[in-house]
Amino acid sequence: MAANSQPDYDKPSEEGEERVKIICLGDSAVGKSKLVERFLMDGYKPQQLSTFALTLFNHKAVIDGKTVSVDFWDTAGQERFNSMHPSYYHQAHACILVFDCTRKITYKNLPEWLKDLRTYRPEIPCLCAANKIDEDMDMTGKTFAFAKKHTMPFYFVSAANGTNVVKLFKDSIRAAMAYKHNSTDFMDEIMKELENFELDPMYNKDKNKTEGEDEEKEKKDSDNDKKKPG
Repeated sequence: MAANSQPDYDKPSEEGEERVKIICLGDSAVGKSKLVERFLMDGYKPQQLSTFALTLFNHKAVIDGKTVSVDFWDTAGQERFNSMHPSYYHQAHACILVFDCTRKITYKNLPEWLKDLRTYRPEIPCLCAANKIDEDMDMTGKTFAFAKKHTMPFYFVSAANGTNVVKLFKDSIRAAMAYKHNSTDFMDEIMKELENFELDPMYNKDKNKTEGEDEEKEKKDSDNDKKKPG
């Protein structure tokens, strides 16, 4: 493939494998690249597509006994609303929407990212990830309404220690494949699995947190945001 062109995901790879494209969206420095790298470790081949200022990570996955070529696309630092090149969204089969749970503004910006996504890909499955829980474990006791409102699978993850990273990306591959093959019930299946999904006990130390404490912290965060310039 030429350095400045992207694959045609309707056609098999050079090895004859089916191809799927999964894009990552979210504010700068929320950890999108680190999450992809954590999942792939040393088993990926990063490729710069300089024309579009992005990085493509290729991964081989085995789905139902068949090898699938999965490309994860990363924004490579051009994270601004309405600034993404249309080719970034072209032929995408699934999206991982990431925010930094320690920076509230990155959560507040999720609706804008979703709006951009739906302009180009109105129906592809989208999975939502709260990254950097290792920096503030209290966040795993909070409820983030955005994902539920938009019927998205939701994950507390950490690129630093690997918490739930494999599950997030494996589910994204499953969702992408299901979308490509016109499955109508893949999201129901994933959501059903997530209903009974919990973090390991060491990440649940705040389960006894009261709603009042959560509301007080939410109010304090909101007040602090209002005081910040810009």
